[in-house]
Amino acid sequence: MTVAQAVVEYLSRQYTVDSVGGVDFRERLIPGTFGIFGHGNVAGVGQALKQYQAADPSVMPYYQGRNEQAQVHQAVGYARHTRRRQTYAVSTSIGPGSSNLLTGAALATTNRLPVLLLPSDTFATRAADPVLQQLEQPYAYDITVNDAFRPLSKFFDRVTRPEQLFSAFHHGLRVLTDPAETGAVTISLPQDVQAEAFDVPEEFLAEREWRIRRPDADDEDIRRAAEAIRAAKRPLIIAGGGVLYAYANEELAKFVALTGIPVGNTQAGVGVLPWDHKFSLGAIGSTGTTAANAIAAEADLIIGIGTRYEDFTTASRTAFQNPDVKFININVAAIDAYKHGTSLPIVADARKALVKLNQALGGYRVGADLEQKITAEKQRWDATVDAAFDTRYTPLPAQNEIIGATSRAMDAQDVVICAAGSLPGDLHKMWRVRDPFGYHVEYAYSCMGYEIPGGLGVKRAALAEAAGGGSQRDVVVMVGDGSYLMMHTELVTAVAERIKLIVVLIQNHGYASIGSLSEMLGSQRFGTQYRVLDEEQHSFDEGETLPVDLATNAESLGVKVIRIEPGEKVVAELEQAIRDAKAAPERGGPILIHVESDPLLDAPSSESWWDVPVSQVSDLESTQQAYQTYTDHKSRQRKLLG
Repeated sequence: MTVAQAVVEYLSRQYTVDSVGGVDFRERLIPGTFGIFGHGNVAGVGQALKQYQAADPSVMPYYQGRNEQAQVHQAVGYARHTRRRQTYAVSTSIGPGSSNLLTGAALATTNRLPVLLLPSDTFATRAADPVLQQLEQPYAYDITVNDAFRPLSKFFDRVTRPEQLFSAFHHGLRVLTDPAETGAVTISLPQDVQAEAFDVPEEFLAEREWRIRRPDADDEDIRRAAEAIRAAKRPLIIAGGGVLYAYANEELAKFVALTGIPVGNTQAGVGVLPWDHKFSLGAIGSTGTTAANAIAAEADLIIGIGTRYEDFTTASRTAFQNPDVKFININVAAIDAYKHGTSLPIVADARKALVKLNQALGGYRVGADLEQKITAEKQRWDATVDAAFDTRYTPLPAQNEIIGATSRAMDAQDVVICAAGSLPGDLHKMWRVRDPFGYHVEYAYSCMGYEIPGGLGVKRAALAEAAGGGSQRDVVVMVGDGSYLMMHTELVTAVAERIKLIVVLIQNHGYASIGSLSEMLGSQRFGTQYRVLDEEQHSFDEGETLPVDLATNAESLGVKVIRIEPGEKVVAELEQAIRDAKAAPERGGPILIHVESDPLLDAPSSESWWDVPVSQVSDLESTQQAYQTYTDHKSRQRKLLG
């Protein structure tokens, strides 16, 4: 076989095996391969995929894409919805095809989500040297563009001899299926090696199962944690994505019912409890609810479960103001379990740790005063969101109204997708999630352009889920015009495969999120509006709005488009449009709903902060005022050792 043929057949026979609560799962680790072909892989991986397609299309289904980065995003969205049990492989040509994967690799690794990257590389033999698109460095001639993947990947290897294939993929898939280490796994394949023939041992091509490790909590760690919880007066749980990846949401609900400890969730943790659960405070931190942040400010014990504590979660280390606050961190990854100097790290699977804590905490419950405050703060925030959803602005609605209309039109099991701009923060604090799979906002890397390809990956997983007897889910992508323009081309992929992806495109003629942040920091929304250049001032801030019609753009790609015109009926018409899109045939292709909004109408305040430095000296009065506000917040920042 050639190296590429061996890779394809090997990947077709790899399975993840998982056991959750006594229920076993066995699924193909790599259900398909994305690829854009060039001279680096057309005769290698491309030939192998075609050969197997001709013999048996089910061996390794091939999927097209329009951008290599977007193909990674599709794989990541799929991996997130399958809870890291499955992902895709991505094959590229050399040079720009490979380097186009870099942003996707960084996103996957930052989000701790698995994806297998197979970038092609220059000749291992150097028989033709330098080849087209080869990078040459005079100080190290063995460097190629693929070396840029090393700091972005959780595993990297380069197969320069066919015999290296065995160890490269064995260790690569070990990392890919490890909950504590997973991320981008990159195996670089030189273009000549891909086409080279060699004798492949049958055992390499045999079916292999990769059991997902779910380590149990140490009994002494549980004893110490239970002791700390019993001593706490105002404990708070911060639940992250690790709760969902461990299928621990039901065990978390038992823990909360037993103890009365409230829960605030990170972006990745939305869905651990329904939004209206008695002890669910919703989002926490810089994009959090006032309910979660009010409880966090007074908490004397933080129980972090499956969170990596990014700065939005901790409000840049200002969220926790109790001078005696301590941390219990439960995480499958030691790097996260030890954060903030905690003396109580528990390196374990979230569900297994919660099972033991539930057994150890019989009879413990928080005081009635805390339960009363939880109820009052939830009521205050729910009323705030109701007002934001129900207030009507004309002729252009606020983004709050658009979120409210979208939420009302979607069913509980449907999934909302977002990634960058002002939408992620507004969704985090206001989205009323009802299903553990109902919310997917990529916010570890917050990559503009992720939304459409990521949503397409989620939809692929939802279709497979439904085919296996699971829930029928519509996937609704919410995206601003800035992110849409970054990577809308995967709509063509949805058209080609007749995949019904619903896209709500919010047109606000610029970068609303950074515009608002720029104003807060004294930079007066500089460079954040889409305007015609004022040549005299060389400014894009005051000119005419660009005559860009994104609805027509989507139609030109073969997408069905519904236009919502400005006016008094915007919200009602948007809500009906989403319902109509949901009622459309499942294999009828993507539907885009175009609606304009007023970017100057903000979401309700989280009564929190995010640390973005302000210029210490400036001639602008707006910057001087912003710096004073910044120093006031900075004085509340803590090291959070505990």
